[in-house]
Amino acid sequence: MLFWVIAAILTLGASLAVLLPLTGGMKGASAPGDHDLEVYRDQLSELDRDVARGLIQPGEAEEARAEIGRRILRLGAAERPASASASSSRGIRLVASLAVLAVPLLSWGLYGVLGSPDLPSQPLAERLAKNPADSSVDELVARAEAHLAANPSDGKGWDVLAPIYLRLQRFPDAITAYRNAIRLDGDSAVRQAGLGEAIASAAGGIVSADAQNAFEAALKLDPANAKANFYLAVGLAQEGRKDEAVAAWQKMLGQLPLDSPWRSAVQQALAEAGPPAVAASGPDAQQMEAAQQMSPQDRQAMIETMVAGLDDKLKQNPRDEEGWMRLIRSYAVLGKPDQAREALGRAVAAFGADSEQAKKFTAFAASLGVTATE
Repeated sequence: MLFWVIAAILTLGASLAVLLPLTGGMKGASAPGDHDLEVYRDQLSELDRDVARGLIQPGEAEEARAEIGRRILRLGAAERPASASASSSRGIRLVASLAVLAVPLLSWGLYGVLGSPDLPSQPLAERLAKNPADSSVDELVARAEAHLAANPSDGKGWDVLAPIYLRLQRFPDAITAYRNAIRLDGDSAVRQAGLGEAIASAAGGIVSADAQNAFEAALKLDPANAKANFYLAVGLAQEGRKDEAVAAWQKMLGQLPLDSPWRSAVQQALAEAGPPAVAASGPDAQQMEAAQQMSPQDRQAMIETMVAGLDDKLKQNPRDEEGWMRLIRSYAVLGKPDQAREALGRAVAAFGADSEQAKKFTAFAASLGVTATE
């Protein structure tokens, strides 16, 4: 009811604002010659008084009356077109007034026929309170956000909202929601795996150290968690440890149920990885066994020799994408940030600064704490 009162007042005010100047102009209009005619009449009366007092001769008085009469005749001839113009102006004002009155009448009539004047208003609070089955995704998210704004310690609410944020690709919000759910409702494999996926997705698919920690925490709670196992294998592939990634995916494929939704993802990852390749400058079983018998200094020297060999091979074949990632990680692990940064610069230069590989190298190096040089 309040809506209709406000609408009526606004419509009336707008109509009066247009109508009043039009009607005022119609009422205030007068014939342009009315004032001149009164002057001529006064002159005739004055002339008669002058003749009666003997101030003017009768002949002169007749000539003056004739002149005033001619002026009155000319005034009447000039008033005729002015009267026609005034009539035309009054007609225009009348049409304009009718149009102003017709606009609100027609608009209200059309709204009564085509609109929904009986539909009750739906404030946001009422829309969020309706049955979830009748709500859109945006309304459900808004409802959950409003609830959590008023109840930030509701761990269950954060737990429900986190995967929704993830599906909506609102990755920073998903990270916050998962962390709040873990903090308030405790650790679980599902929450840690979801947190890892959100962190990796926010980094453009790179399994960073933070994401890896979350996935490893999930596996401690549930060693069979498919999401954590899959993404950890992805991380191995991104580090250049392709054979280990392939082995991890193959192990997953043998353990996953036939109806698991992760089977297609694992099969696709194996197809993209291709056949296992011999790791460049990678230690074999005998080398690993020998390394265990070495002193720390000798072991460090052997590792540096292998890294130097990988570096030399990349100078000969700079298009080895996985080799560059192994080299960057090796220098970072050895505590040589300058060499890691220099390797990153060479890798970017090999593929071009605007290439997808360069973006991948930069993100991977950043996850290791290595930033590109200016």
